[in-house]
Amino acid sequence: MKGKKMDYFAALYNVAKVINVSLDLPRVLEEIVRCVTETMGVKASSLRLLDPRKKKLLLAATHGLTTGYIRKGPVLVEKSGLDRKALKGESIWIKDAQTDKNFQYGGRAKEEGIKSVLVVPLGVGKKVIGVLRVYTDRVHEFSDKDRQFLEAVASLSAIAIENARLHQNLKTDCDLLNAYKFRLDDN
Repeated sequence: MKGKKMDYFAALYNVAKVINVSLDLPRVLEEIVRCVTETMGVKASSLRLLDPRKKKLLLAATHGLTTGYIRKGPVLVEKSGLDRKALKGESIWIKDAQTDKNFQYGGRAKEEGIKSVLVVPLGVGKKVIGVLRVYTDRVHEFSDKDRQFLEAVASLSAIAIENARLHQNLKTDCDLLNAYKFRLDDN
């Protein structure tokens, strides 16, 4: 683990504040993974969203990972036991990603210096839309408080993602309505 952990309550306050002041989703998600990495004192974190076909987890934001690791290849739900369990709503801990068969890219984890991984689902109601992961550079057993903090951030992140999607849909509907109104006015 990297530096000293910060106060989880203060970090949740900061995450909620970022979500509340911006509808710029990429910026909000980048801020969330940066905050998670620094607060938990871990090597890195990432946030992945399930694609519409529910076959891949697409990278939405990351902090602390190298470009080489980020470009390792797609995270396929079928090949990632870790993510299949998380997408069912479970929080999953892997002691050593370099050797665990549930981790899709064990060899790349070794090159990146990743050891333990904690994955929590991004849930909106009963629907899971992605995962939030943290990575350590040493074998690390996460505490209940670590897991609860990450689950709380994941819930806030899922709300931010759904709000951004709803906002975009509303904006699209409004644009279509205005375009239709202008056509009627021209006739």
